[in-house]
Amino acid sequence: MKKLLFSLLFVLLVGVPLALGVAVFLMFQDEPLVRRTVAFTPNDIERAMRIFEKHDPRRMKSGTLRTMSIRGDELDIAVNYLANRYGKGSSAIALTPGLLSLSASVEVPANPLGKYVNVRALLRETSGLPAFEELRIGRVPVPNWLADRGLAYAMQTLNRTDQYQVAADTIRSVSIADGSVRIVYEWRDDLPARMSKALVPPADSERLRIYQERLATWTQQSGLARTVSLAQVLAPLMALATERSGASDPQAESRAVIAVVAFYVNGKGITAIVPGAVDWPRPVSKTVTLNGRTDFPQHFTISAALAAHAGVPLSDAIGLYKEVDDSRRGSGFSFNDIAADRAGTRFGEIATLSAASARGLQRRVMGGVPESYLMPEVADLPEFMPEAEFRRRFGGVGAPAYQRVMQDIERRVAACPLYR
Repeated sequence: MKKLLFSLLFVLLVGVPLALGVAVFLMFQDEPLVRRTVAFTPNDIERAMRIFEKHDPRRMKSGTLRTMSIRGDELDIAVNYLANRYGKGSSAIALTPGLLSLSASVEVPANPLGKYVNVRALLRETSGLPAFEELRIGRVPVPNWLADRGLAYAMQTLNRTDQYQVAADTIRSVSIADGSVRIVYEWRDDLPARMSKALVPPADSERLRIYQERLATWTQQSGLARTVSLAQVLAPLMALATERSGASDPQAESRAVIAVVAFYVNGKGITAIVPGAVDWPRPVSKTVTLNGRTDFPQHFTISAALAAHAGVPLSDAIGLYKEVDDSRRGSGFSFNDIAADRAGTRFGEIATLSAASARGLQRRVMGGVPESYLMPEVADLPEFMPEAEFRRRFGGVGAPAYQRVMQDIERRVAACPLYR
């Protein structure tokens, strides 16, 4: 009996911790299982726009059941983007009837065990939560029963969040068939307000209110011209951001500034994302220009907001998609609009890259800067080209002639003092 008790004690005090230590060690690896960049094409954005148009909430009645179908390759692109954006990693997804295969690599902070955590999972569709057919973390196979319990625990934790509650009250079923994920959901009239609350936390909403008030005060001052430069609009808000960043998150402050300016410049109310903003002070409407044009500030601020909140690849892709779409049915493809997009993207990237980068940009802009600091001169670039002319002159997106102009744009943007 003493030998048995000694053996059990040895296992509990030495064997179990040792086994757990070995398991943890084996979870880390030096090389990623998946190595992918994030790349969006105009076609990717076009498909996303079509999905949105089909499920436009303005056309729905409360209680309506709708089915959204997302192709496997579309889901793959979206999940890889999220892995890159929020986990400094990459992923790959494949769908077969009733099954989802996931491979992912996440870069972890510097440690002696390894640079990456690699995950390989196979999930089976059920009437409730998906069930694991396989889960491997690094070189460690995880028993299916343990993986299922971990998933259930994670869902219970998410159940306490506003985002999960919105999804749980909306989604009726999820299934995998014909290489697509099909989501059946019920539209409810209270969803926009609930989604806004879930996506814009109270702290971010308060930041937006503070900068909206500063913008309203600035636009109401006497003697301010009817037409103002984008650099003028940014200066007082970045001055406030500099003050607040001493005791707050400078990246979050910069994001709030960019969002408020983007909604103002594009003539949209901030109520689009914060319904409660209907009671906030309203800025006086001004004509905002950049390089003497009113369309450049719109391109610049939208791209800056996308880069600050969603990342550079998505911002670039949306800007390019808009120009391709314009070449087909709008004002035509314009390389100078692309330049405004790229300058805005760079601004948004630097404004949120790190705390030091955010503070540095705030300090440089707060005192007022020439417009050439924000965007290069682009009057010589071709614009207003219908699709046929664009293809004839430049061969289309990705062709050598197109790439030469894009490289020139990148050089011009990089030469702006703010982005050096």
